[in-house]
Amino acid sequence: MDRTRCEWVTDDPIYIVYHDDEWGRPTHDDQSLFEMLSLEGAQAGLSWITILKRRENYREAFDHFDPEKVACYDSDKVHELIQNEGIIRNRRKIESVITNAMAFLKIQREFGSFDRYIWQFVGGEPIVNDWDEHAEVPATTKESEQMSKDLKKRGFKFVGPTICYAFMQATGMVNDHTKKCFLGKNV
Repeated sequence: MDRTRCEWVTDDPIYIVYHDDEWGRPTHDDQSLFEMLSLEGAQAGLSWITILKRRENYREAFDHFDPEKVACYDSDKVHELIQNEGIIRNRRKIESVITNAMAFLKIQREFGSFDRYIWQFVGGEPIVNDWDEHAEVPATTKESEQMSKDLKKRGFKFVGPTICYAFMQATGMVNDHTKKCFLGKNV
């Protein structure tokens, strides 16, 4: 079936599956939220397809983004990850995943779940936008700026407002499928 998708989707099957089955769908599983926050941080300065193509390598390298395990990584593990050709081998990005896992666990203890904490930035419900064109979609919003500020205050790294907005889109906190997209407001 020929479907009209958001303009950013190429004909790459990885992008198509990601767009059709994941992007913009509300996510409430803590480990999935940690994975996406980690991947969005890894993407900083790169294209999203670069990360998507390495996603399985990231899952394997980072113990399927189990924050309990990742928070315990030591310098030997960092060295091992820097040698891993299947991921982006940027020391700061790798170390940020570990730092973020520790902060993530603190939030889970404080709020009962990361999900409860993170969804407060959109009042617990997805923001459903009504864009005609992808060019209208903002890079940041007041919600992503507030999220970024609070995450940074709690010790997170690689969580600027643009990364936070991409995270919000990816996890369905925001639905930015355009009107022309077959998913539109239907996610």
